[in-house]
Amino acid sequence: MRPAQLSAILDREFLSAEEGHHTPVMLWGPPGVGKSQVVAQVAQRHGVPMLDIRLSQMEPSDLRGIPFRVGDLVEWAVPAMLPDIARHGEKGVLFLDEITSAPPSVSAAAYQLILDRRLGEYRVPEGWAIFAAGNRQGDRGVSYAMPAPLANRFSHFEFEVHLDDWCRWAFDAGIDERLVGFLRFKPELLFDFDPARNSAGEMAFPTPRSWEFAHRALRKFENHPELLTGALAACVGQAAGIECAAWLESLEKLPDIEAILRGEDVAPPTEVDLQYALAAALAGRALRARGSPDAHRVWGHILDYARRLPLKEMGVMLVSDMHRAIGSALFALPQFASWAETVAEAMLYA
Repeated sequence: MRPAQLSAILDREFLSAEEGHHTPVMLWGPPGVGKSQVVAQVAQRHGVPMLDIRLSQMEPSDLRGIPFRVGDLVEWAVPAMLPDIARHGEKGVLFLDEITSAPPSVSAAAYQLILDRRLGEYRVPEGWAIFAAGNRQGDRGVSYAMPAPLANRFSHFEFEVHLDDWCRWAFDAGIDERLVGFLRFKPELLFDFDPARNSAGEMAFPTPRSWEFAHRALRKFENHPELLTGALAACVGQAAGIECAAWLESLEKLPDIEAILRGEDVAPPTEVDLQYALAAALAGRALRARGSPDAHRVWGHILDYARRLPLKEMGVMLVSDMHRAIGSALFALPQFASWAETVAEAMLYA
């Protein structure tokens, strides 16, 4: 399931915790696809804390608590990391990350917590949702087969990498538009994880997470071309890093973006790779203009330019990314109707 759909499901599951209909959710997927980030975004949207518990780093006693004697009885000290209304609030997200990397003795200690929302005398507050995430056994990570009793305590969702969802996140997160354009042009490199290749010694590989690292590398080494290729390869692997560096070098041929935003007559590029890069750059500029006095003027000029792109599909991609970035304000622009009419005619007679 794509990230946008999973976000909607997790939102509903969070809200259902108070209603008494919550089912713990297990997210399955390879490393680096953004499972933890999707959960964190749910907590952020609702303005509640997220307690991230890494079960792979724990002993059973860490979760169950430490016993102590009270008269002739033994009681258990509740671990401070578990949700507590006084310390954390009435609502929140309890996130059990790396659950498939936890030893069986630890996952067994989590059975009661996950299904019954309690451990001994401790109870998870009603307003807290329980989410978990882990890698599959074929992903070459440290993982154990999930025991059937534990698996039966979750609803299970497979995390799917989706380029449109990643691009929307990337624009919002301020990821360099050139990397967005590159992955629009080479979508197969957004995620290219081969467990066999990884076991053969290549540690870096392309994932949504490692492309964020590539963004940081570009910021740090852009003015050091002798280091940039190696820095990108260190983040996303040799093949993807070298290809991305070559792409970045070719962008010197891009037309003047500032002139496009001013509404000047700028000839669009004929090369497909440059059209991808230009469309991503203009979508990023549309997002940056949001809230400024010149926003409508800038957006209108971008829509006018979208009509001029040689490949109509490129204009559709540009306007779709603009819509993800600025929302329904796009439809109120007079240039939008002209663009839509042009695209409709092109598709009708294609």
